[in-house]
Amino acid sequence: MHAYRSHTCAQLRKSDVGATVRLSGWVHRVRDHGGLLFIDLRDHYGLTQIVADPDSPCFKVAETVRGEWVIRVDGVVKARLDETVNPNLPTGEIEIFARDMEVLSKAKELPLPVFGEPDYPEDIRLKYRFLDLRRETLHRNIVQRTKIIAEMRKRMADVGFTEYSTPILTASSPEGARDFLVPSRLHEGTFYALPQAPQIYKQLIMVSGFDRYFQIAPCFRDEDPRADRLPGEFYQLDLEMSFVEQEDVLSTMEPVLRQVFETFANGKPVTQKFPRIAYDEAMRKYGSDKPDLRNPIEMQDVSEHFRGSGFKVFANILASSEQNQIWAIPAKTGGSRAFCDRMNSWAQGEGQPGLGYIFWRREGDKLEGAGPLAKNIGEERTEAVRQQLGLDDGDACFFVAGDPKKFVSFAGAARTRAGEELNLVDRDRFELCWIVDFPFFEWNEDEKKIDFAHNPFSMPQGGMEGLKGDDPLALKAFQYDMVCNGFEIASGGIRNHLPETMVKAFEMVGLSRETVEERFGGLYRAFQYGAPPHGGMAAGIDRIVMLLVGAKNLREVTMFPMNQQAQDLLMNAPSAATPQQLRELHLRVAPTAKKDS
Repeated sequence: MHAYRSHTCAQLRKSDVGATVRLSGWVHRVRDHGGLLFIDLRDHYGLTQIVADPDSPCFKVAETVRGEWVIRVDGVVKARLDETVNPNLPTGEIEIFARDMEVLSKAKELPLPVFGEPDYPEDIRLKYRFLDLRRETLHRNIVQRTKIIAEMRKRMADVGFTEYSTPILTASSPEGARDFLVPSRLHEGTFYALPQAPQIYKQLIMVSGFDRYFQIAPCFRDEDPRADRLPGEFYQLDLEMSFVEQEDVLSTMEPVLRQVFETFANGKPVTQKFPRIAYDEAMRKYGSDKPDLRNPIEMQDVSEHFRGSGFKVFANILASSEQNQIWAIPAKTGGSRAFCDRMNSWAQGEGQPGLGYIFWRREGDKLEGAGPLAKNIGEERTEAVRQQLGLDDGDACFFVAGDPKKFVSFAGAARTRAGEELNLVDRDRFELCWIVDFPFFEWNEDEKKIDFAHNPFSMPQGGMEGLKGDDPLALKAFQYDMVCNGFEIASGGIRNHLPETMVKAFEMVGLSRETVEERFGGLYRAFQYGAPPHGGMAAGIDRIVMLLVGAKNLREVTMFPMNQQAQDLLMNAPSAATPQQLRELHLRVAPTAKKDS
């Protein structure tokens, strides 16, 4: 027999009754039933119940074992009595009567519980991550993550992609997020950078004549922590295709990611044909370029019902500027003064003066609008609003006013808040869509100039002619995002593969041809030697796994994450370098100068 196990802790069944077996694992729990000891033994695969009675040769050893000790058990498989069968365990019909037991490793008193799923301080969990990973849900999430990545690889191979690896030590990128820099020992005063993404390399792969590339790519960005992104590093399904238009990328990748979701959705419905929503439409209807389509609320422009009305606040806003509008946020089932007042209070907590509302209730045979707005604009206008929005008895509507560019984010947040508060969001489904036609440029108010709105390497719609148009801010890009349940899970674009078009785009944001050649020399040089039209995207693996396993936090799907201060508490990183290391790297640490008090 093997030194440690003949079976795993998930393998044995009723058909194995009578067999002599050997198991090894962690002591999950010990229960003493009047001298009869029950030990739940756990390994990576599952759990098996061990029984030791006073007549067992190993009873004295069994009495000493404690939670999370590692033990080896030899014993005989026996069937459980009908009343003791555990239907929640694959091994729940059997138990092992112990005949020999060896303690392989003892555990100190635990700094955090492993049994069960209690809420515990995150810093303790991360410092002792090796214990935290033994917990059932987190352990299962990590295993599921591996299976999801394997499924991605399989699906990509099925549609003709080949996996190629790109460098980890590369040149610093002047665009996008802040780089992690790595000092060079051999070349004094110079630095490598960890890749923010394989963007330039994957484009060079296309120029090199390879056709369909992908990889499970590690990406490194020295960004401040965000709720939807881990600090430091993350992984993405990165891909690029040659001789394609936008439609080719979307129609290729939609079934790949739909099938990944379906495989791991546990029966939850998955969108079969992803809607394609223009960026401008998404902002107008949902107040976000990553809308949660499980929320049925769609905002509408109701400006005409308030223009010249008795509600002077809105009427004056509309009269003061042609670009000002009144947007309605319909809220079915929200027609109570208490709910409307809660929404108004929430808006004030968000720094807004308030949130105007109307709610409808039936008085006898008549459906009436209630609230201050309804009284001010009158019965006819109130009814026109209701008709436009398709509302009825017991429904409500909230209003935001002003320049949509300034209030759109708040309007989107109000839509989300109303949908969640009224339980309108169907949480048991995966709603996916494409957001397309992103702006190519945006206005940088701080520097009073136009800037790239998204990816500077994307192709503007219309190419060079598009860049020569009268209004740069009206120019759209061949860029697209995939969104699921309110999260951006993928982003991509058709690339600008023409050197002169690339230079023109960068000149419009203030970078000269010389600067482009200096900063993007490898890519710019490659485009001089025959670059195919190409495009691609990258899907965020961490976010996709988080959605599929139902986790609330990206750290629940990552094996060894940092905390929100970008510290690895387990390995104590970042840490100070030794004087010798600094000398070899030609570096000196300059302390931050203290400010005068």
